[in-house]
Amino acid sequence: MPKMTIEDITVKNKRVLMRVDFNVPVKAGKVTNDKRIREALPTIRHILKNEGKLILMSHLGRPKGEKKSEFSLQPCVETLSKHLGQPVAFAPDCIGDAASAAVDALKPGQALILENLRFYKAEEKNDPDFSKQLAQWGDLYVNDAFGTAHRAHASTEGVTHFLQPCVAGLLMLKELDYLGRAMESPRHPFVAILGGAKISGKIDVIQSLLPKVDRLLIGGGMVFTFLRAKGLNVGRSLLEEDRIELARNLLAQADDKIVLPVDCRVSDQFDIAAGTVGPLQTVAVNAIPDNAAGLDVGPVTMERFGQALKDARTVVWNGPMGVFEIKETAKGTFEMASILAQMTDQGAVTIIGGGDSAAAAEKAGVAERISHISTGGGASLEFLEGKILPGVAALTDKK
Repeated sequence: MPKMTIEDITVKNKRVLMRVDFNVPVKAGKVTNDKRIREALPTIRHILKNEGKLILMSHLGRPKGEKKSEFSLQPCVETLSKHLGQPVAFAPDCIGDAASAAVDALKPGQALILENLRFYKAEEKNDPDFSKQLAQWGDLYVNDAFGTAHRAHASTEGVTHFLQPCVAGLLMLKELDYLGRAMESPRHPFVAILGGAKISGKIDVIQSLLPKVDRLLIGGGMVFTFLRAKGLNVGRSLLEEDRIELARNLLAQADDKIVLPVDCRVSDQFDIAAGTVGPLQTVAVNAIPDNAAGLDVGPVTMERFGQALKDARTVVWNGPMGVFEIKETAKGTFEMASILAQMTDQGAVTIIGGGDSAAAAEKAGVAERISHISTGGGASLEFLEGKILPGVAALTDKK
């Protein structure tokens, strides 16, 4: 790690301004899934144990620069207090007098959560004045929010211009370690699994991974653009006409590394928004009816994918195998989560890149059996694309 980390500094009696990713689901004023809060606990406990004064900042949802009670971080206070076994303070604003008073009241070994950063448009605009107002709360800065590291926002990049040192937290370190090793020195065979709706969202990651992997398994809606590139009829399946030529070129350069589905589950009636689907039938990919759309990979495909993964020593998975929003067409995605859990048990390093894939592992009850589940879908994808993450680049270099 070329950047300074929490382990390189002393926090005793210092005000530690820390960016966390507490963008968690909240229903009726209660946090319904606290995974992201739990992931930040090692760094939080480290700072409190070493008598730092901890000021936590995060966004929640998309309030679009307006103060809306349904996007308040207040519910996270109760959840974090329970995990820490001590009260956590709350500031009803992230800047101004209310925040100032809350920060001033902190004693060593105590924690405070500031109100939602995105109540101000200046956060996402990376406004220097807003960054400066946030920076004044800390003597040093810790970024433990990998999920937002691909965004140059005031709380991830802007504050680093007004505060030193700026260091990585333990979660950030863990994320970069797992993803970094997978990309730079994986154990082979190295297999990547990519799913999701569109090929356009995964072009860069496909091109970045192809030279590195031994096999690349493709599922999800983007499969149909590849199938069309091979001259197959895809019925009413999701298709990106303007990406067919690109898919054809990728297949040509892939040197047989790309493994595509051979069967899929289709229906002529479905409503993704409502989460409903009509009768499903399983067909070969060269026999998709004109009036039907492919919504999930089929059983023969999952068997084929299982075989392609059998001897893998490193696996990276990003994106669902089918329409994950509909229960009946999430089957392939859940099965993939189970296959990865079995592989981990057999000694493979398995990494899930956040989003629906992470949700599938949680719902399938196998999350604890995966080597690493990233807390940042977008950030992990950009890392796999080989892009520089602004939130990491902004941290202080090790001397």
